[in-house]
Amino acid sequence: MSDIALNTVRSYLRHLHASDTAGLIASFEDDGLVHSPFLGTMAARDFFPKLASASSQSVITLIDLFASVQLADDTLRVAAYFRYDWTLSDGRLVDFTCVDVFSFRPGSARIAQMHIVYDTHPLREQVGDKYAPSPAISA
Repeated sequence: MSDIALNTVRSYLRHLHASDTAGLIASFEDDGLVHSPFLGTMAARDFFPKLASASSQSVITLIDLFASVQLADDTLRVAAYFRYDWTLSDGRLVDFTCVDVFSFRPGSARIAQMHIVYDTHPLREQVGDKYAPSPAISA
């Protein structure tokens, strides 16, 4: 099963690199969750369109993949350590390394949950709240 999960994570990273929102969502279980340092916990189907609206391009450089042994709860986990060169929708470039931790249900090739792990302090200084709603334009 770990080979299948590793392949799913590789596919997920290719979708992220390609800005393929539909492919990203399809990588997750229908009730899949994303735990984000900026956005909190969201359904994957809601998280990725929000990411797409804040982004214009993503360049993903995989550094390493790590698969866990199945633990007492039978959850298989894969961690992807990668560099993220992220061009925001306003044209600013943000680059950082991060780890995404993917959890899989027993027997499933789709992601049940993903925890995004990175140091938000330098990013917040660079970009502020990139997910803030745009101010309303008054007539």
